[in-house]
Amino acid sequence: MPVESRVADQFDIPVRMRDGVDLYADVYLPDGNGRHPALLCRTPYDKSGKTSGSRFSLLDALTAAERGYAVVMQDVRGRFTNREPFVPFEHEARDGYDTVEWVAGQPWCDGNVGMFGRSYVGATQWLAATTHPPHLKAIFPGVTASDYHEGWTYQGGAFELQFNLSWTLYALTARHTPNLRKVLRLSEGQVEATFHAVDETDDAFRALPLTRQPRLPERLAPYYFEWLAHPSDDAYWRKWRIEDAYSNTNVPAFNFGGWYDIFLLGTIRNYLGMRKHGANARARDCQRLVIGPWSHTTIGTYVVGTQNFGVNATNFGYDLDEALFRWYDYWLKGKANGIDREHPVKLFVMGDNVWRDEEEWPLARATRTKFYLHSDGRANTRRGDGRLSTDMPGTERPDIYLYDPLDPVPTRGGPLCCSPGFAVGGPFDHQQKEDRPDVLVYSTPPLEADVEVTGPVKLTVWARSSATDTDFTGMLLDVAPSGEAKNLTDGILRARYRRSRGAPSLLTPGKVEKFEIDLVATSNVFKKGRRIRLEVSSSNFPRFDRNLNTGKSIDDDDVRVATNTVLHDRAHPSYLELDIVPR
Repeated sequence: MPVESRVADQFDIPVRMRDGVDLYADVYLPDGNGRHPALLCRTPYDKSGKTSGSRFSLLDALTAAERGYAVVMQDVRGRFTNREPFVPFEHEARDGYDTVEWVAGQPWCDGNVGMFGRSYVGATQWLAATTHPPHLKAIFPGVTASDYHEGWTYQGGAFELQFNLSWTLYALTARHTPNLRKVLRLSEGQVEATFHAVDETDDAFRALPLTRQPRLPERLAPYYFEWLAHPSDDAYWRKWRIEDAYSNTNVPAFNFGGWYDIFLLGTIRNYLGMRKHGANARARDCQRLVIGPWSHTTIGTYVVGTQNFGVNATNFGYDLDEALFRWYDYWLKGKANGIDREHPVKLFVMGDNVWRDEEEWPLARATRTKFYLHSDGRANTRRGDGRLSTDMPGTERPDIYLYDPLDPVPTRGGPLCCSPGFAVGGPFDHQQKEDRPDVLVYSTPPLEADVEVTGPVKLTVWARSSATDTDFTGMLLDVAPSGEAKNLTDGILRARYRRSRGAPSLLTPGKVEKFEIDLVATSNVFKKGRRIRLEVSSSNFPRFDRNLNTGKSIDDDDVRVATNTVLHDRAHPSYLELDIVPR
């Protein structure tokens, strides 16, 4: 695309909020006089980019200004140029509204404002959009959530330990020590300790109870301990829930995510929720959903985990930067570039490693198919007799395993963030893990033809436990003839939340109950000769915190070993649900 103008910069411009607090922004303007549409990024990760090693870590502001956009990069309240305490999500709706309207009122802005960014910077977009600022015309949120309880802090009732702790230790604390040093009057030794804590993240994961974290003093991140104090879905979380505000939200949104992203659930829910409940026809009809093969930190790259998805997974196959400019050329500049007539959904189909346009999600042409669990009671390990098929079970022996919280099933890849030194996301080989007796393995025979699975993935198991509370986990894998077992998607359910995320109820030991586990979604072609596999267990650590099997509060460190039993007979058919797409 041709360069429209050169760039003029303005740094640390105060932006007054309604309560009198100034938040500071850097502004990049097309050179010369005139009014321009504006792109706004509100970030907790340093508007200058200095602490992340790149001055423009989310969008090349210079390129955007050269293409005729004013670009505004702002530190959110409590971060970097602002000395107030940082409380995640607390002020983003109001401050976002005030900033959008401030931008629109500047002499260099023509009144058209869009927002952009990923992860928490996607949260700042959605939270602002729920307050419907008059001049916010569209947003471009990537890899972000729809609910800061389910799918951000917790999943299926389990605390997302790996993400929450590593994000807090590094991104929210260690990288923010210049501010914390001044606000909290930290000594040099205390500052140094924050960096050592990051280096000791693996040890931090194992601390019990979770509320006593020696590597994270509560005064450095009091919000982390607030999250732990609210394991149930209560009023603390509802005040920030995007899903409850779709009917008040009136902006077109370009949602992008990854099959291995930790916030895939939220990316899909935001798209579906706005399509169904958006405040007006324009908001409902003008939602977009793009999902690549990526993890949270590998957007636009082709190697994810140990898998090479090919150059098609990069900007050569689909250019997200160019998509952003086309999106805003249409919504902010009024250019008739055809983006409004494009398919609303674009998916990267793994296995074939191609991009495909679709009219909806889930795919209308897919057939929802149940794959039932079978065995003769010895599905433990990959060498057991666990089977998957579309045949209903008959009289079958259940599968039994011991779950010991002090020896949990280790996390290997999957939707992880944001500590590549301690937990790398994406697909990995799980054969070694499948040698554990506390992992039940169910597989189809080698496939006689390619099978495409594209859509939501759900596991329903009938089970009982000797404990008053325990977890059940599920993982979908693609198994090569060599035995290599690559993970596709996974999920968890804390038993006390089997009926309601807001009203926990403990188990009656020995009583058989039904557990429905959301494994989120995938798009993958299982090639001829490969096998579809399901793993069932009770831990995935440190991706999720360990259930200690006692039913006690998170403040307790008492540990019990649980005997967990998965049933799969005619009276208790356990099954995996997949969307099979005709080939």
